[in-house]
Order: sequence, then structure tokens, then C-alpha cells
Amino acid sequence: MPLLVVEDDPEISRFVVRGLRAAGYDVDCAAEGRMALEMALGAGYDAAVVDLMLPGIDGLTVIKELRAAQVKTPVIVLSARRSTDDKVACLRQGADDYLAKPFDMPELLARVEALLRRTPPAGEAERIECADVVLDLLNRSVRRGGERIELPPREFALLELLMRNEGRALSKSYLIERLWEQQFASQTNLVDVLVCRLRNKLDRDYEVRLIQTVRGIGYAFRAPHAP
Repeated sequence: MPLLVVEDDPEISRFVVRGLRAAGYDVDCAAEGRMALEMALGAGYDAAVVDLMLPGIDGLTVIKELRAAQVKTPVIVLSARRSTDDKVACLRQGADDYLAKPFDMPELLARVEALLRRTPPAGEAERIECADVVLDLLNRSVRRGGERIELPPREFALLELLMRNEGRALSKSYLIERLWEQQFASQTNLVDVLVCRLRNKLDRDYEVRLIQTVRGIGYAFRAPHAP
């Protein structure tokens, strides 16, 4: 999923870009408002993270110009301004979310995930294929290397989420929300237990392990790719 990061502070930009890429996103960055606007108008980004204080034109103007051009890319504003008036002004001009500096990467990732969830997956297919795994959504069946693997509904749903987001790390909080549709304490090990069960069936008897732990974030389905 391609994302755009617009931030003129080199240290913050590196921090945000590194964190998003570690989570599996394809990230472009811009350090100046006019350049950011041209990039956002010319490419189909799934979301943008935009600072307000930028050289050239400011972040709020970037958002206004995008919305005037009917570009509906979801935008998260990053800003050191913390007043309610600033947040309201950004939301009224077309921003989708507002995160005050300083911030933690897990919170930014959770907010990006929340924005992306609002757009349903494009081109719903009858089956998903990644590596040697085939997920049949009509028959609710799973095969790896041609061998059928029996999965109960929640393990099937977990595998579907991971495969739909191949290469991207999904946080535990996101998985809990999608799989259980209710709130649990952050310390819960529900996801870890479910992933362990799925791994025992999908990965245990195979040399290539497809379900990867992404430290500090969650889990990802990462298929090997030929060079």
C-alpha cells in the first residue's frame, strides 16, 4: 500500500518513514508543500501523513487543494499545535485525523490502519493465492502445496486477513478488533494463541515459514520472492 509522508524535519521524517516501511508499507516522502501537492495529485496514495508547518505552502493548504481537486486520499495531520481550534480547522478543511507531536509510532500505525479500514478491499476475489497457499473464499478451504488444511472459522479469518495484507505487519489491536469485534485489555494473549494454532497447521511441516513475527508491531504473512 503506497503512503505519502510530508514532513520537513529530517529526523521526524526518517522516524515516520522507517516505522511505516517496517510495517510493510511502500512510502514516498516530501519535505516541501508544493512538491507534496504535486506528488499527491499525480499518484494514487492510499493515505498521507502531513505536517502543518511546511516550506512553500503549508500542510493545511495542501489538504485544501487536494480536496478541491476531488482527491479523496485519507490524510492524517501531524502537528505540534495541540489546541482544539487547530484540530477543528484541519478536520473542516478535509483532514481525516489529527495526531499531536510528540507521538508514538504504534499510535500512528493504528491510526493509519483505521483510515485504511474505511476503504473496502478492491476487487473482492473468490480465492487468494500467496506463495504455495490457496485460500478459497467460496468453499472456505485452505491448501498449501496442494494439501488441504482444516481450519476453524477464526483461524481461517486470521489467515485471510494476513494474506490480504501480504508483506504488511498487522498490529495485535487491529487483529483483535477485526477478529473479535470487541475490546480486550492490551495485555491479552488472544492473538498470540490464535497465531500459534495457525502456525502449527500452516507452517510446522514446511521449511518456509510464512507467518512472521514483526517485533513491536504484530504479525505479517511474508511469502519468499524470487530475486
